[in-house]
Amino acid sequence: MKIAVLPGDGIGPEVTGAALRVLDALAIAGIEVEEGDVGATAYRRHGLPLPLDVIDMARGADAVLFGAVGDPEFDTLPRNLRPEQAILGLRRELGLFANLRPAAGWPGLEALSPLRPELAREIDLLVVRELTGDVYFGAKGERRTEAGERQGWDEMAYGEEEIRRIAHTAFRAAAGRQGHVTSVDKANVLETSRVWREVVSAVAGEYPGIAIEHMYVDNAAMQLVRSPGQFDVILTGNLFGDILSDQASACVGSIGLLPSASLGERQTAYGTFGLYEPIHGSAPDIAGTGRANPLAAILSLAMLLRHSLGRDAEAGRVEEAVGRVLASGLRGADLGGDASTEVLTAAVIRELVQPDQGAA
Repeated sequence: MKIAVLPGDGIGPEVTGAALRVLDALAIAGIEVEEGDVGATAYRRHGLPLPLDVIDMARGADAVLFGAVGDPEFDTLPRNLRPEQAILGLRRELGLFANLRPAAGWPGLEALSPLRPELAREIDLLVVRELTGDVYFGAKGERRTEAGERQGWDEMAYGEEEIRRIAHTAFRAAAGRQGHVTSVDKANVLETSRVWREVVSAVAGEYPGIAIEHMYVDNAAMQLVRSPGQFDVILTGNLFGDILSDQASACVGSIGLLPSASLGERQTAYGTFGLYEPIHGSAPDIAGTGRANPLAAILSLAMLLRHSLGRDAEAGRVEEAVGRVLASGLRGADLGGDASTEVLTAAVIRELVQPDQGAA
């Protein structure tokens, strides 16, 4: 089993390092780890945010563990050289079209949510976001209007097959959860969304045991705040999914606790090839201070073990260990506490190795 580890920028190396320490503690035989540079780190060393040898490394692995990319120093570079192009390029080159972002409240952390505790307690949803289409990958540019003003433009487009395959991902995910899919679009305004809704409705017919509901994106954003417990699986496109998944993380109370998986169609000997990353950014302002919360990266490792390496038992052990650490009252700075990256990582490892000893 081979894992390509791409730490990236800011706190990326710190949180992926924590996840690798947890992986070592699991003592799974036969796992090979190879590291590569991406983002601003890669640009400084190689002149590109996504070197070709890193793409080859990722293709040759069974899974990718990704940290974070982004550095304000390079915000003025041409778009194709900015650090963020590393993750966008990997999604495209590796055919990772389905992003799974679970959002669920942890017992005892309801007070951290901006929502009322009784609403925060209800949150247990999965955002299934299409990753390789929409305005992010559509044609774009700048032009002049007849009045001589600059005008930026971006093309939003989805083909039937792109919609069909992400819809199947969502319905299969719902079959293992509460059996309800909410497809989010803007079909009253956008032609792209009209086609989206028609194709999703057709796919829904292949899953008679799964309930389907269509919702406009503005209403979905409102309902996430008013009644988040109504959602099971949210299926949506790239742009809307980016926004709604971050909103869901805010409703839970901390972006530092949420993992994600980006999956394609390629199957390995152990499971589905995928890229796994915490959904927080590179947070350069706290890099090197020991204040980074490693739990989202550790939970991303759990998703990697489950989906790509077929190690469901070990994935469950990691998730349970994180749950016990949080239940013990240990908190990082993002959760209002003072536990460092090292303290949180050590507590998770202690729970894995000696769960009866407690996280304190």
